[in-house]
Amino acid sequence: MTDAVATITLNRPDGMNSLTVEMKEALRATVVRAAADPAVRAVILTGAGRAFCAGQDLREHGDNLAAGRGLDDTVRKHYNPIVLAIAGMRKPVVAAVNGVAAGAGASLAFACDLIVASDRARFATAFTGIGLAPDSGMSWTLQRLVGRAKAAELLLLGEPVKAQEALEMGLVTRVVPADELAPASVELARRLASGPTVSYGAVKAALDHAATHDLASALEREAELQDECEKTSDHHNATEAFLKKQQPTFEGR
Repeated sequence: MTDAVATITLNRPDGMNSLTVEMKEALRATVVRAAADPAVRAVILTGAGRAFCAGQDLREHGDNLAAGRGLDDTVRKHYNPIVLAIAGMRKPVVAAVNGVAAGAGASLAFACDLIVASDRARFATAFTGIGLAPDSGMSWTLQRLVGRAKAAELLLLGEPVKAQEALEMGLVTRVVPADELAPASVELARRLASGPTVSYGAVKAALDHAATHDLASALEREAELQDECEKTSDHHNATEAFLKKQQPTFEGR
């Protein structure tokens, strides 16, 4: 961890960071630890090597099919808890997508709050290519990023989306040259880590609530979250700084 930013790297480059049970369990534990650590105020999720994450390790999956274990309940045991931990984290998460993000790998990126993509990045839903339904929240996140019609197209046809096209359709926040991905994502994460962490968490909570509730309920949730934020030192200090025409300094509490 550096400057209150925790970087989580999917580190199985020889397998394009495809996800085995061991990797999924380690990722979940690491995300949960980062979420619970008060010293961490922003998180970067990225991949080692030429891929971000190619999704489920199909060799392991094939072995399960051959042994009659089917999906081995990995969606419920592994993928769902990982995505909930990322999306539910009360601090910002930046995906630094360095290469291919396919299937559950793309879902992991879409679960993050902001996505910085290398100009070499590609996104592919991939699920229908092997006769499966989407998982890891893609049916929820993708249509909220690009709209239902585009989400249906991407999921049904499964065609890969290059970085620039992803930017144009609102799938990613920013596209940078490959050699600038690390510094650009770190700069963004550091900016977020120096901000009002409780306020950022409230933004995430408000958006999640409003996505599935009516206006009256969203208004009430906003009021509750404002009450929570009002109690923070960051809010009081920032208000005082504003009145004095000074730049606020946020401590994340």
